[in-house]
Amino acid sequence: MARPNKLPTILNEAEIQALTAQANPRYVTGHRNRVMMQLMLSIGLRLAEIVNLRWDDIDFLSEVLMIREGKGMKDRTLFIKDNNWRGVDDKATLQEWKDRQTKELGELPEYVFTTMSKNSNGNQLSDRYVQAMIRRYSKRAGINKKISPHTLRHTFATRLYKHTKDIAVVQKALGHSDLSTTMVYVHLVSSDVEKALSSSKETK
Repeated sequence: MARPNKLPTILNEAEIQALTAQANPRYVTGHRNRVMMQLMLSIGLRLAEIVNLRWDDIDFLSEVLMIREGKGMKDRTLFIKDNNWRGVDDKATLQEWKDRQTKELGELPEYVFTTMSKNSNGNQLSDRYVQAMIRRYSKRAGINKKISPHTLRHTFATRLYKHTKDIAVVQKALGHSDLSTTMVYVHLVSSDVEKALSSSKETK
């Protein structure tokens, strides 16, 4: 398959660390924002999926997170197991956030990621807020790339393919109906290898 003319932007490991570090978990909104970004990087949620995620969609006992009627009106099952290959314990991270959110608001709201003022009743966050938050953190982190919530999804998919070398696994995790849509991540990994080889030759 021919390589697309333009490959998606992704973050490297240093940029991932710099971006997530901008959200200070000492503050409740910083804690919320860090968990949001980590979840997008860890299991590849779309922007609409992250803002529409409900606590009822997460089963901590079976370590399953359900995306209900995602893009194309399709459900998909994702796993939040302990000690996963990503180096982030999604289950513990979400449980810690659930406890803090409940304590701060006085009750558990419907949505996982909400406004955190007690007089706002834990309202659902808007797409626009998440987009602006990631742009702001990216600028603060000194990342010289045009970053959006979807960049985090692209980054997740690329890391998953590097780990598994199985494009069908990536397709299932992302919820793509057409494998050709997922193939871009094969090209991204190949491009990374080419750059590494080129850099190695230049330093010899």
